[in-house]
Amino acid sequence: QVQLVESGGGLVQPGGSLRLSCAASGIMFRMYTMAWYRQAPGNQRELVAIIYSSGSRNYADSVKGRFTISRDNAKNTVYLQINSLKPEDTAVYYCNAMWTKTYWGQGTQVTVSS
Repeated sequence: QVQLVESGGGLVQPGGSLRLSCAASGIMFRMYTMAWYRQAPGNQRELVAIIYSSGSRNYADSVKGRFTISRDNAKNTVYLQINSLKPEDTAVYYCNAMWTKTYWGQGTQVTVSS
C-alpha cells in the first residue's frame, strides 16, 4: 500500500520556523516528483514547492526565499523547511507524489499566530 505521512506541523509565532517531513512508502521514491501543497480555509489547494527526481526545485512566489524543499532518497522522505513564517502561511500542508500515479498525504496543520 502506498502511504505518505506528514509530520512537523504545529502552532508557531510569526517569524518562527518549522520543518515538515513527509515519509513515503510503497512507491519507487526516487522516480517521483515530490511536492508540498497547502490549503487555507476558503481557498483552493495551491502548490508551494516542488522537487523533481533530478533534484531541481521550484517555488511559489509567495514562499520563495523562505521555504526550502529537499529530498532524501535513501530515507524516502521529502522535507519542507519553512522560515520567517507569516500569518498568511497558515494552512494545512499536504505532501504529494507524482509519477505513474498521484498520491496525497493526509496533511499537517501549520498555524502562524501572534
